[in-house]
Amino acid sequence: MAIAAEQFYLDSGFEGTLQKQIQSIVAEAILSGRFRPGDKLPSSRGLAKHLGISRITVTLAYTELLADDYIVSKGRSGYFVSQTAPSPRMATGPEARTDAVDWGRTIGTKWSSSARVDRPHDWRRYPYSFIYGQADSALFDHRNWRACALQALGQRDFDALTADYYERDDPKLIEFIARHSLPRRGIAARPEEILVTLGAQNALWIAAELLLTQRRTAAIERPCYPGLSEILSRSRCNIVTVSVDQDGLPPNALPRGVEVVFATPSHHCPTSVTMPVARRQALLKRASEENFVVVEDDYEFEMSFLDPPSPALKSLDREGRVIHIGSFSKSLFPGLRLGYLVGPEPFIREARALRATILRHPPGHVQRTAAYFLSLGHYDALIRRTARAFAERRRVMEDAIARHGLAMAEGGSGGSSIWMAAPEGADTGALAEKVREDGVLIEPGAPFFPESNPPRHFYRLAYSSIPEERIPEGIARIARALAA
Repeated sequence: MAIAAEQFYLDSGFEGTLQKQIQSIVAEAILSGRFRPGDKLPSSRGLAKHLGISRITVTLAYTELLADDYIVSKGRSGYFVSQTAPSPRMATGPEARTDAVDWGRTIGTKWSSSARVDRPHDWRRYPYSFIYGQADSALFDHRNWRACALQALGQRDFDALTADYYERDDPKLIEFIARHSLPRRGIAARPEEILVTLGAQNALWIAAELLLTQRRTAAIERPCYPGLSEILSRSRCNIVTVSVDQDGLPPNALPRGVEVVFATPSHHCPTSVTMPVARRQALLKRASEENFVVVEDDYEFEMSFLDPPSPALKSLDREGRVIHIGSFSKSLFPGLRLGYLVGPEPFIREARALRATILRHPPGHVQRTAAYFLSLGHYDALIRRTARAFAERRRVMEDAIARHGLAMAEGGSGGSSIWMAAPEGADTGALAEKVREDGVLIEPGAPFFPESNPPRHFYRLAYSSIPEERIPEGIARIARALAA
């Protein structure tokens, strides 16, 4: 790495010559680890010009550093930090200071205390990782994604790469969503009714910001996606919970007076159960009668490999009461952070304005790369390949669960995980810590419940990124831990 001359500055209070000061700057930077072996130093001419001193002064300083093996000279290439330079001192941290700000009182809203699902960053090093939502490199189409990214970097797409869209989205991506993604769900929408978001969670936040106030009431499922309960708790709206059953959210259990209902009909999070069409129609009927809006999170729609997918709730909506949320982050890879909102034009107009105040729009290159990957058929091929792999992994997991006498809380109809129930009284938070020492990662279920004292005997096992051949042994280790 080339070291910029701008990293050097002279201290008028330094006790010594300019030559000694330059030596001190370089030596201190090497000993602190800021300059590393192989880094290229500024040329003597360039550094002298930057500091406004004689070039001979810099040259003499470099000569002393050469003699002490801090730097080396490579012919016409210049000066570099030596590979055998003295090792950096043990880090002592920044200069001690007293922080005069009471951040506990100064921060108006605290987010760090929110309950979150613990997913280790180094999950790949665990041989039996049943962690949800991570991409499987064995299934992903690296070659074609790379080709689409390079195509999006080409001259033809210069504007898509570099331009500020202001409040707009990539027209190619919007066209694909309108003509391909939504029709597969039975939804017809115009471009003015679609907004690209940074994933489903960003879409949920936008919907909550627009639809809820402190005087309005929202209904959510129990258990539910932890990110949603966090978003709603920050909106300070009134929140009511409705326990799901084997068919998802029961409309007849909704209390009267709700203004917004958040539901996951395709695959409920975290149980993976699917809401039957009759229940979807009943939910819309009640929304019409009581004049409330439904926010539909189309959770894992693409992974309906056990049963044929049902039409989206939005496709059954005849009164514009459903706000539909979709995402490519789960079906492609979570780091993509790309989703979309579909709703009536007045709602999308406000959502677009709100998004613009926060982040303008998702990066143009990301949108265009995804548009190419989707429109060239690579996405559909990936979905088919992933669905086949998930179906087989689920079969292997269900066999192992039955063989070891473990209990599934709900069967579900696809998705990428199974919702499990340990014996009553078990604490799956403690179980997760125990099996982690044995190379197994699971997700305790407590964070999925919005109440302050949640049940602790549920847990989730995902099969999205664990190889099929490792599943039986991973399940066996969980069973042994529960029996101990």
